[in-house]
Amino acid sequence: MKETRIFYDPELAGQLPEEEARHALKVLRLQQGDEIQLVDGRGGCAVAKITAVTGRSCTYHIVERQAWRSTWNCHLHVALAPTKSIDRVEWFAEKATELGFDELTFLNCRFSERRTVNLERIDKILISAMKQSQKALKPTVNGMTDFTDFVSSRRQGGKFICHCHEAEVKPFLLEALTAGEDATVMIGPEGDFSPEEVELALRCGYRAVSLGPSRLRTETAALAAVHIMQIKQM
Repeated sequence: MKETRIFYDPELAGQLPEEEARHALKVLRLQQGDEIQLVDGRGGCAVAKITAVTGRSCTYHIVERQAWRSTWNCHLHVALAPTKSIDRVEWFAEKATELGFDELTFLNCRFSERRTVNLERIDKILISAMKQSQKALKPTVNGMTDFTDFVSSRRQGGKFICHCHEAEVKPFLLEALTAGEDATVMIGPEGDFSPEEVELALRCGYRAVSLGPSRLRTETAALAAVHIMQIKQM
């Protein structure tokens, strides 16, 4: 997509959502006849012209529909135990969206420090990051999910768990991934996954992997995982 004013409209139905319209009219001072770029968060994008501005309403006419081409051709899923500091979770969500991934699930683990997440706020951060990075795909966000339920669910492609236990030699995630194959990577809380959780994940078909020699914070590890998955798809 060329650089231009980008707005999010999940329906692409001719009228900007209220918050997007407010930004267009009050902040950018756009007027009738101005050109805008639209994304729907599902890979659709379009060029449009504003046809009317009334109060808080901004309507548009689509001039051209465009195909947004993803830089990866598989489903990239990160399951993360949220940190006590919600700012770190929000930082990860923003930066991971800028890099590009498909799905985020919040895990409720034995040593989790946070049991609730404001999904509405996370979604707004994802929308902003999607537009800023000129993407047309907004990651799916799933609420708090019990660890046992998550690992027991069927998933396509490679399944990986990152942990710090030293009982085994773990391959580097980059080497364990298969290009073009869906991938799910689990990142534990600051206190790590419990030994029982790791054992259950392995029984459910997950592979233990490493993100490198450094001990990373939860949000850093999750972002590193997204970046590694992206590199594998290049």
